[in-house]
Amino acid sequence: MRLAIIGQQDFGKAAMEAFIKRGDDVAAVFCAPEKGRPDPLRLAAEAAGVKVYQFPKLTDPEAQTALKEANVDIGVMAYVTQFVPQDFCNIPKNGTIQFHPSLLPLHRGASSMSWSIICGRTETGFSIFRPNDGLDEGPVIKTYPVPIEPEDTMGMLYFGKIFPMGVAGLVECADLVVAGKAPAIAQYEPNAGYEGIIRDAESRIAWANHVDITFNLIRGCNPAPGAWTTQDGKKVFIFESSKRIARTFSEVKGKKIGEIVAQNGTSLTVHGQGGFIEVHRVRLDGGRKVAASESGLSVGMILGA
Repeated sequence: MRLAIIGQQDFGKAAMEAFIKRGDDVAAVFCAPEKGRPDPLRLAAEAAGVKVYQFPKLTDPEAQTALKEANVDIGVMAYVTQFVPQDFCNIPKNGTIQFHPSLLPLHRGASSMSWSIICGRTETGFSIFRPNDGLDEGPVIKTYPVPIEPEDTMGMLYFGKIFPMGVAGLVECADLVVAGKAPAIAQYEPNAGYEGIIRDAESRIAWANHVDITFNLIRGCNPAPGAWTTQDGKKVFIFESSKRIARTFSEVKGKKIGEIVAQNGTSLTVHGQGGFIEVHRVRLDGGRKVAASESGLSVGMILGA
């Protein structure tokens, strides 16, 4: 098939390379202008001799003209941060498909994997769907369930499971669409949910919450943006952790919420509501990730006070 990739970063790059590897013709790549480090998709596309476009907005008439001139069978959206209008999606002969890392209509929005973990779900997955002008609201071609293990972080869930499966899912669904065999299943709106991007307010640890909630927050924000607390007014980001439920009153007697109550090798133990969070790896604001015991934090300090 002849296709265009609309996306960016490593996921867009992997999707493009998967189509090229099996002999498909990637006629054009549309990726967002770069604000920091070079986009891996752009670099890989240029190395492969694929025409690259970086329009500030895909609503620009020039973007639509470029896609029309590419004359593709299908558009494939792989990790897209720009708004892609319906008029643009309709240009390819067979329209456009999009990857989203949740089981739609659950967890629409840009932080869907993180929210799945933070909400304590034991299953998530990804969906390949037909994009429309809503956010993750178009008809679904296929969903792919993925288990969330008790210790999974967002990074483990994405890079270890959803990323490789998602690339394969895009290839599978593109074949279905071009062959005229793809369903278009309307999302069941009563089950729909949307959450916003996780930023500082959402990722701040409240030690008075139950340790189940705190542990899920830390997992869901690892590796980015990092769940955080404070010590002496400075931010402390917590990445790797584990939890232990308190079974008796004697385990928590005399301990304050947010107090570092023990050091175990390279880890520090923090008392939270209902138990303890064993903190393995942290980053002080402006610093690098280190073992918790090397951070300058010590037994007796109160976090988040």
